[in-house]
Amino acid sequence: MTGRELILATKPFAKEIRSKSWLYLLSTLAMLLVTVAGTLFLPHPALKLVSSVLMSLLMLRMFVIYHDHQHHSILYMSVIADVIMSIFGVYILAPTSIWKRSHDYHHNHNSKLFSASIGSYPIATKSKFESMSKSEQRLYLFVRHPLTILFGYFTMFIYGMCISSFTSSPKKHWDSLVALIVHGVIIYALYNFAGWQGVLFTVFIPFFISSAIGAYLFYAQHNFPSTTFSCKEDWKYEVAALESSSHMLMHPFMRFMTANIGYHHIHHLNSRIPFYRLPEVYKAIPELQKAKTTSLAPREIAACFRLKVWDPELNKMTGID
Repeated sequence: MTGRELILATKPFAKEIRSKSWLYLLSTLAMLLVTVAGTLFLPHPALKLVSSVLMSLLMLRMFVIYHDHQHHSILYMSVIADVIMSIFGVYILAPTSIWKRSHDYHHNHNSKLFSASIGSYPIATKSKFESMSKSEQRLYLFVRHPLTILFGYFTMFIYGMCISSFTSSPKKHWDSLVALIVHGVIIYALYNFAGWQGVLFTVFIPFFISSAIGAYLFYAQHNFPSTTFSCKEDWKYEVAALESSSHMLMHPFMRFMTANIGYHHIHHLNSRIPFYRLPEVYKAIPELQKAKTTSLAPREIAACFRLKVWDPELNKMTGID
C-alpha cells in the first residue's frame, strides 16, 4: 500500500477507547500531582530533585495527551476533559488558542518549502539562505540553534507561545496573557510558601527539562538526515507524513513518558489515531515499519543539530559551509 491507501488502512484505528482515554489521562494527572507533592514535601534536596525530574517527564507525557485532545483524537466533546485540558494548556504555557492554530498549520504544511514557519522550525533552501542579509541569516540560525532549543522554556513557551502570540493578536490569544499571569502567580506563591527551593524544584527544573525535550522532539522529528522537503506544487500530505516525519526509536520508559509520540510518521498520516493505539497501527501495517528513523542517541542528536538548510541539488538537508 502507498499514499492514500495507507491513510484508509489507518482509519479503523482512529477510534478511541473512551475508558482507556480517561484511564491514561487521570493516571498521568495523578502521577504528576504525586511528583509535585514530592518536590514540595520530601525532606531532602536529593529526593526533591528526583521528584522534580520525574515531574518534568510526566509533564511531557501529559503534554502529548493534551496534544491528542487538541487533535480531537481522544475525549472529544467531553466538557470535563475540555476544562481539564484548557487548564493544563494555561499551566504548561501552551494555551489552546495558539497551540491548536499553530499545530494544525504545521500538520497541513509539514515539509512544505516556502511556507510560513508557523508551528515549526524555519527551513530555507541553500540558495535562499545565501541570499539573506546577515541579520536574517543570524535570526534563522538562532531559531534553529541547539541552545535555543535547550532553553525552550524561555524561547518556545514563554516567548513564542505566550508573549509573541499575545502581542500579535491580543483578542485572539488572550489566554496567552492568562498563562503568563498564572505562571507568575505560581512562582510568587511557591516562593512565599517554600522559598527558592520550591521555585527551583517545582517550577524551574520541571519546566526547563520538559520544554527542552519537547522542543527537541519537535525539531528532530522533522529535521533529521534523511528527511525530505517539497515545493508547494509537488507537496502531498501522505508523502510528507511518511517521508518527512521520523519514527523516533526510544527505550520503553521514554516511549511511556512521551506517550508514543515517537511514532510520528503514523501520527502525521492520521492525527485522529489516539496515542495509545499508535503501536497497534505500527504492528498491523508492515509498510509503516519501513519508516525513516532517528533516536535519542547522542550521535544522532548531534547529526540532527548539524542540519541547517535544504539543498535541492543533493535532495537533502545539509550544514552551512
